[in-house]
Amino acid sequence: MPVGASSFQQLSEAELESHLEVSRYGNYILTDAVRPSYDLQVVPTQGYRHDYYRDEENRNSVPVLMASVSRENLFETFMELLDPLGFTVDVVLETSHKKRHNGHADLYREHIDLPVLKSVLWEFEDLLMNDGCTGVAVLNPGVPQEIQFDEHKLLIVYGEQLRQFEEILQQRNIDRNEQIRFLTEAEHVHSSSDLYAQQFNELKTRLGMDGEFAERRESGDWGLEVGD
Repeated sequence: MPVGASSFQQLSEAELESHLEVSRYGNYILTDAVRPSYDLQVVPTQGYRHDYYRDEENRNSVPVLMASVSRENLFETFMELLDPLGFTVDVVLETSHKKRHNGHADLYREHIDLPVLKSVLWEFEDLLMNDGCTGVAVLNPGVPQEIQFDEHKLLIVYGEQLRQFEEILQQRNIDRNEQIRFLTEAEHVHSSSDLYAQQFNELKTRLGMDGEFAERRESGDWGLEVGD
C-alpha cells in the first residue's frame, strides 16, 4: 500500500460493513468504540507494557503502564485500578464529539469522593465502554498518579510508583508484553452516535462540570484516525 494511503480506500460498502462488524480477534474482544485498519496493521490483543510520557515543557519523563484489556474484563479492571488513588480524587472527562479532527476537549472536576465517582461511572458504563469519542481520567494530584480510560478504551497509568497497578493487571491475567502494539499506533476508526452525545451531556451534568456541548452526529458514525 502506498505511503499515506488508507487501507479503507477502494473498499465496497459491503466490505467496510463486514470489517466494522468484527469485534473478536482470537480471545480478544473489542468494544464498539474502535476498529483496527482494514489490513490489520495492528491486530488487537490483550496485554500491557511499560512506557514513558515525555514532558517537553518540564524536560522530564513520567513512567507509564499501557494496557489493552478484552471487553469482558475491561471496565472492572479500570475500576479496580482506581482504588490505589485514595478516597478523594479529581476527574477529567475527555470528548472529541465536537473536535472530530482537532484532538479532544477536557472538562475538569476537582475533589470528588471515589465511591461517589465510581457509582456514577458504573451508571454510564455503556457510554464509557462503547463511545469512541468519550474518555475519562481519574487522578490524585497529591501523589501524583493518574488512570486514563481513553477514547480507544486503552488503560493508561501515569506515576512514579506503578507496582501496585501492575500487580492488579497481573492478578487479572493481563500479561506483560513489551512488544505489544496498540491500535493507536496505526490507522483505526472510532464510532459514536447521537445517543452517546446525549449521554455524555448527562454524565457531565452528573459530575457537576460546566461547559456547553451541543453538536450531534448521525447514529453509527465511524471516523478515521491514523496513529502516530
